[in-house]
Amino acid sequence: MSWAAHEFENYFIQKHAGVKISFLGLAIGTLSPDLFTKSFVYRSDDPAMFHRGWPGVGFSHSLIFGVAFALLVLWATRSRSWSLGILIGQWAHVFTDVADTAGVMPFFPFSTEPVTISMWRHAASEGPYGDAAAYYSSLGGMWDLFWLVLLILVARRTLTADYFRTTILPADPRAWAWLHRRTRLGERGLLTLYRGLCFYGAGRMVSWFLYARFGARTPFQPLWNGPSYLTSYNDLSDAGALEVVWRTTLGGILFAGFLWMIWRLIGARLWRRGVDPPLVERNRTFF
Repeated sequence: MSWAAHEFENYFIQKHAGVKISFLGLAIGTLSPDLFTKSFVYRSDDPAMFHRGWPGVGFSHSLIFGVAFALLVLWATRSRSWSLGILIGQWAHVFTDVADTAGVMPFFPFSTEPVTISMWRHAASEGPYGDAAAYYSSLGGMWDLFWLVLLILVARRTLTADYFRTTILPADPRAWAWLHRRTRLGERGLLTLYRGLCFYGAGRMVSWFLYARFGARTPFQPLWNGPSYLTSYNDLSDAGALEVVWRTTLGGILFAGFLWMIWRLIGARLWRRGVDPPLVERNRTFF
């Protein structure tokens, strides 16, 4: 899934998570699987295997990566809202990346079997421009549009100044106050930064779609497992359906057991010593 869709989903998750989470932590968590690896993907001899598989950095697209990242943040900062944001954002990235043919390894290291629904063809082997053109010639581009429409229809309030003031700031007052001091931006400036992730995603979506139509001139084929003009695309598994189900189920059971053990040994203690964002009156100024 493209960064545009990952950026749109942050606002939807923030509104419907049901818990107080840091939007900044959520954004970092959502981008974390690609943040430190994406720039190296297209330099690899096998970009898809390097990015999503093993051996490679496919572990960044596993659920255990989000757990480790969240626990590290909780240990270092004691912030429950940041650790939850990191965890929820990273897990959202993992679950939404099952759509392309490369898939992800959600239960690594207990299973290295990629999980995919093969909604569109993964084309990292085509290079960055070929990959983008293929994505925006398939249901990938429609998936971006879906998240943008979902944001507009059910989560557009998250882009308002009132929501920023009453929900986003109170969930993470220290981080926003630090940004205020470092950048000398007032509330309007910080609101622009907050909204910027959405507008940046929309700009990426529109520009890459136009590139695919008028630059690369690839045919628009929003069909399942498209675009068909890609005769060679990335599929990291040669296992049959039953084998995939068995490996994934076993990996999921082992991961659940490991998660329970980590919570008992480390997580619960870190959570108890963690702190929630300080209570802030609705009309109090932050700066």
